[in-house]
Amino acid sequence: MPQVGKGYGILRVGRVLGRARQKSSEMTIRESVNETLMSTTDMRGIGMDFRLSPELEALQRRVRDFISEQVIPLENDPRQTAHGPTEALRDELIAKARAAGLLTPHADVEMGGLGLSHVEKAVVFEEAGYSTLGPTALNIHAPDEGNIHLLSIVASPQQKLRWLQPLVDGRTRSCFAMTEPPPGAGADPSMLMTTAVRDGDDYVINGTKWFITGAKGATFVIIMAKMEDGTATMFLSDMNRPEIEHVRTMDALDTCFTGGHAVLRFNNLRVPANDVLGEVGKGFRYAQVRLAPARLTHCMRWLGQARRAHDLALEHARQRQSFGRVLGEHEGVSFMLADNEMDLLTSRLHIWRTAWLLDQGERCNFESSIAKVVCSEAQWRVVDRSVQILGGQGVTHETIAARIFADMRAFRIYDGPSEVHRFSLGKKILAEVKKEGGR
Repeated sequence: MPQVGKGYGILRVGRVLGRARQKSSEMTIRESVNETLMSTTDMRGIGMDFRLSPELEALQRRVRDFISEQVIPLENDPRQTAHGPTEALRDELIAKARAAGLLTPHADVEMGGLGLSHVEKAVVFEEAGYSTLGPTALNIHAPDEGNIHLLSIVASPQQKLRWLQPLVDGRTRSCFAMTEPPPGAGADPSMLMTTAVRDGDDYVINGTKWFITGAKGATFVIIMAKMEDGTATMFLSDMNRPEIEHVRTMDALDTCFTGGHAVLRFNNLRVPANDVLGEVGKGFRYAQVRLAPARLTHCMRWLGQARRAHDLALEHARQRQSFGRVLGEHEGVSFMLADNEMDLLTSRLHIWRTAWLLDQGERCNFESSIAKVVCSEAQWRVVDRSVQILGGQGVTHETIAARIFADMRAFRIYDGPSEVHRFSLGKKILAEVKKEGGR
């Protein structure tokens, strides 16, 4: 797998690089960072080099060409429904990516993936996101992408063989059951209501979940449930169990997820102890293992969609005549195009910075929250302006901008609303100031 060269998003300053120099066992990218730092003539500053390695540039071009030539032509396929691509359309897309050697690129090499680092994912996922069907084709869509990451870290060898390998191969889909209707867990996971009670060698799970992306047609589910002592645990279960009730599929703005969003009810679902994911009582900890990178991959994929909307608007502004001149020559339109470019660049820099930190082994809960807020809001502004520039075409399905607009709106809520992230960030900032005795 290509390694990132001397730079590419080397954006961290301060204590992280200080810690980095003290560690003896380092990755190639870390050695590259230090080499860049040592070659900096002004040692008061920080080395920054945003060039991609030749290998990563080649991979970027492969994905870009694949999306353009094989995926975008299927965007208006009738198998694209209000609840996402049908299984038949997904299977066709998966087969195309498999033939192109681009299927599940973030998975470990030994499981058939490309073993992409977080930084490399930032490049590949943005290119895939340029089409609303791109993440489905590459098998990097939510929730499977996050579940693959979680299972790779936490699952036992037997669980990986049973559930993870078929998921990486694109032969199955999964879902992640955490969110609950009121008064259960939403943005506040401590409000978890679904219960798991030990009964002999099994756990019996009861509760209701909703907004469960991809549940219809999924082969298995990861369930977050509360234990009798108040801790949380994750459980694995096949979905074809009579105790798992698919109550309904929810109508939603977005149409990009195969299987849509479902309401599920667990009625005395009996799960063997061997199907506990990781250790009992560590569910909240594992949720953070999954959520910090998953927040960022959302940013990556939707950056591609925002760039697509901007490109459509830019082409329209270059060609459309209005009041005696090209539309883009009007100041109001040119300002929107300029703002789009600034928001796209801002998003990309936040993504690269946080991806690089994750590759250094940082937890990045703080940084990924910042990236999630900045990117979701900046990318939404890009799409909103693009629709405005496109005018009537922007609010119809003459272009794909309207579909991107609907999909993008949910991004400000998925994986934590902006307000919750801001609240959490504010508390952490105040706690840090108090700990340091002021600034």
